Amino acid sequence: MTPEQEFHAKHARLTAVLEEAGADALVLSTAGSLSWLLAGARVHISLAGPPILRAVVHRDGVAVGVFSNESARIREEELSPLVSLLDDGTVSLHELDWYADVDDVRAWLPQAAGWTLTGESAAALPLRSARASLLEVEVERYRALCRASAEALTDVLGEVTPETTERQLAAALAPRIIEAGADPVVLLVNGESRAVHRHPLPTDAPLGRRAMAVVCARRQGLIANVTRWVGFGDVVAGEEEMDARILSVEAEAFAALSPGARLESVLGTLKESYVRHGFAADEWTKHHQGGAAGYEGRDPRVFPGVPDLIHENQAFAWNPTGWDRQLGLGAKVEDTVVLRAGTDGGRIDVLSVDERWPTVEVAGIARPAVLRR
Repeated sequence: MTPEQEFHAKHARLTAVLEEAGADALVLSTAGSLSWLLAGARVHISLAGPPILRAVVHRDGVAVGVFSNESARIREEELSPLVSLLDDGTVSLHELDWYADVDDVRAWLPQAAGWTLTGESAAALPLRSARASLLEVEVERYRALCRASAEALTDVLGEVTPETTERQLAAALAPRIIEAGADPVVLLVNGESRAVHRHPLPTDAPLGRRAMAVVCARRQGLIANVTRWVGFGDVVAGEEEMDARILSVEAEAFAALSPGARLESVLGTLKESYVRHGFAADEWTKHHQGGAAGYEGRDPRVFPGVPDLIHENQAFAWNPTGWDRQLGLGAKVEDTVVLRAGTDGGRIDVLSVDERWPTVEVAGIARPAVLRR
């Protein structure tokens, strides 16, 4: 599939959103939606800032408003895969003064003066549905990113020692992600002394006997989510069993994925699964459980009452976490996967794979073990 064909497939999905909303145009303003539509274009400058452009999707094409100090680079580099669409006017680029209000669409797109416009907040659910089912070209793009992220974790965790600090581990991961052409949007590390923290921003604490590292890396708009564990020295009694129990919780979440079912149903499965596998009944309340993945870190996170449905060829990143009070140890598993058609184990296509990493088989799927050093 060419980038132009990818664009047209996605534009058709957005036209259906317009029909449902009864609007003339849809204004895309988030990095996830913009990168998804524009063939993986980087639409940010600061990782913490808003996108530098807006896209007005109408039935005949897309108008892109971008600041004048960014427009040449955006056209020549980020939109180069869509150059034929720029040339024929299907995608039009509109330069704005750097101090202009990019959200004042009617100011930079006069033809929209009489249009009924709808924004992302008003169309959030149908937009997520439009993004949900990945095209095969996106799956392979995603697989390459996820593999690179998993390989970075293997490389770094294969070199650290108990004396390595959390910050040193994160500092070793960052350049590997950047060298792969991705942005490290999240880097988390906890060593033995900070195991209780579920979102551990790295500190100067040493790793100690057991450590977790998390990478969320963005490339071409897609975000890979991967967690790995490394352990040193002797295993504590019950430790391996705890790690096996959290993998069983994840396996039940995978088994609960069914196209057309409500995403919320997986949360129900997780609640019950924690108890079945020896964790506290309120474990699911201690940390978010993950959800759909793709062009957002979670698109969306699963939560009580979430209205989204599950789609075939949709990406997911579940991250069940558990705390064993008796052992004083935490466990977590997280990989990026795609739900394929079928009813056997092959329907879970794990993207974040590095064959060098040790695995165990759980419900017919190779899952990451703790790297013992």
